[in-house]
Amino acid sequence: MGIFSRKTERVPCTVEVSHRFESLHAHVRFNNGAVVNPGDEVLVHGAPVMAAYGELIVEERIATITRANWFERQWVRWTGDFDFIELCEFSFSEELAV
Repeated sequence: MGIFSRKTERVPCTVEVSHRFESLHAHVRFNNGAVVNPGDEVLVHGAPVMAAYGELIVEERIATITRANWFERQWVRWTGDFDFIELCEFSFSEELAV
């Protein structure tokens, strides 16, 4: 495998979507223990999971993990902090910006 080639793998996963007062979240857990690394892409197959208010939906799906090549992993490691800093520039307040 060269530094520019990408590898894909299909893995079973569990999708959990919660739209409840105590928890609003969406999680994907890989059932085979696969780990996603910097630069990897994940595509969960199937229709979008839409949870109505008060629901918790858990479904078994298949996901495709596209592994980043060496160059992409290094790029994400070198530039990832800048993306995080950009996220930190936002604030959540009740004041209206003028």
